[in-house]
Amino acid sequence: MKALAEQAGRDLEDASALEILQWAVRTFGKQFCVTSSMEDAVVAHLASRANPGVDVVFLDTGYHFPETIGTRDAVEAVMDVNVITLTPRQTVAEQDAEYGPKLHDRNPDLCCALRKVAPLEQGLTKYRAWATGLRRDESPTRANTPVVGWDEKRRKVKISPIARWTQDDVDAYVSEHGVLTNPLLMDGYPSVGCAPCTRRVLEGEDARAGRWSGSSKTECGLHG
Repeated sequence: MKALAEQAGRDLEDASALEILQWAVRTFGKQFCVTSSMEDAVVAHLASRANPGVDVVFLDTGYHFPETIGTRDAVEAVMDVNVITLTPRQTVAEQDAEYGPKLHDRNPDLCCALRKVAPLEQGLTKYRAWATGLRRDESPTRANTPVVGWDEKRRKVKISPIARWTQDDVDAYVSEHGVLTNPLLMDGYPSVGCAPCTRRVLEGEDARAGRWSGSSKTECGLHG
């Protein structure tokens, strides 16, 4: 599987996002899914063109903005996809009782591990491959993202069909196809995560500067 993924990454480097997803569907069938943070539904929309009714996995951390939950509900209502919502083992109240309130402020890595990473590990068990919306232009940590790669930690093929896209490419696709986007993207949040750990971005800042602002944390752990 690792060799397959690495070879596909080389072969599909110059392929379109839709062609990459069509390869994934041919190769993995029902054992392929899309993960979405519901920042926008671009990859979910692309995947629905390659495989109508495709599974779209969403992590409901209990800390999302209402707009994010609304985007998920709208995607489920209007797109030809099967939205699967994953939840952590503990509610926010249960986590607060065990670890103390506002764990996200004191130990954001642990909070992400409990509310994002662990549920995703469980939710991806039945799949051999998963697609993400990672793009190389988003941050230095994502600059080398392959369009198809090997997720060593999960032992699965990881597909990033829009890895080569720019924000302009995303905007053009959204406009052309009328794709749903999170309203917060138009309200100063170019990157949308959990509400306690996301702020508006100031002019001139990196698109992900509003995530875990004031800390050295740059990723939630799902992709690294």
